[in-house]
Amino acid sequence: MYKKILLPTDGSNFANVAAEHAVWLAKTSGAEIIALTVMETSSLVGLPADDLIVRIKEMLQEEAGKSLETINKIVKESGADIKLSMKTEEGSPAEAVLKTIKDEDIDLVVIGTSGKHGLDRFLLGSVAEKVVRSSSCPVLVVH
Repeated sequence: MYKKILLPTDGSNFANVAAEHAVWLAKTSGAEIIALTVMETSSLVGLPADDLIVRIKEMLQEEAGKSLETINKIVKESGADIKLSMKTEEGSPAEAVLKTIKDEDIDLVVIGTSGKHGLDRFLLGSVAEKVVRSSSCPVLVVH
């Protein structure tokens, strides 16, 4: 049924729980998982020092790498033969997810309800909500 499952991740517990669901679905359907992490760099615009921006981007890249490595570990620990692709993008997380859906011809998005930000715990999660509202494919929101 599914050929390509998009798994957005920010390294949060919600994203990791979503990963477990994506792995089960991929095992069941033989689908590929594309893990996507997005470095939101919009807040860096206007910072006074270029070297500060470079250091912050390096920290964001390190965090993105850790998020993807966690997904890799979850897939490997499942023992299933699942094709896993990992992508890192820069920009708005919701926009990057929606663009990846189109670019990669995604069949299903599996996304956690909220990420690392405290206020998101009270809501569906701004990224998840935007993806649900605008996605051209089915979205499974995992809590």
